[in-house]
Amino acid sequence: MTTSLLKEKKAIKMDDPNKVLWSILETVTDPEIPVLTVVDLGIVRNAFLRQDGEAEVVITPTYSGCPAMNTIEVNIRAALQDHGYTRVQVTTVLSPAWTTDWLSDQAREKLREYGIAPPQAQSLDKMALFQEVREVPCPRCGSQHTQMVSQFGSTACKAMYRCKDCLEPFDYFKCH
Repeated sequence: MTTSLLKEKKAIKMDDPNKVLWSILETVTDPEIPVLTVVDLGIVRNAFLRQDGEAEVVITPTYSGCPAMNTIEVNIRAALQDHGYTRVQVTTVLSPAWTTDWLSDQAREKLREYGIAPPQAQSLDKMALFQEVREVPCPRCGSQHTQMVSQFGSTACKAMYRCKDCLEPFDYFKCH
């Protein structure tokens, strides 16, 4: 354990041992979007220390079949074990399904700063089926003058866009 986290764990343990788990989880990044943590993404549904001392973390994939989920589970286990939790249970739940509404405001800002347009209120995927593609603001220059290049971006949860003003390509985090 790092000294600061060890001190924090000892200090918090009397009040709420679960806060320590959450603080550790806030350091576990998403393997596909490393600027976001699993907490930022909202895929950590719950984290708590059981009475028998086992740490349990409940996660929901961003979509069914997300290839990053195995890596995320391994990284969660490793982070908790690195901080002294020898018994760790990671449980995946599929219902209710994850939604982009679970992204924190901080996550949306981090996406924008990283060059990925955060999801908007309505799903572009469904609108695109009817040729009603909404313009997404460019995360680099802020222009609304953008165009979808492909429904499929660098990962399955993103679409590829291009700004017609600054001419830069960018990913858009699709709504779910």
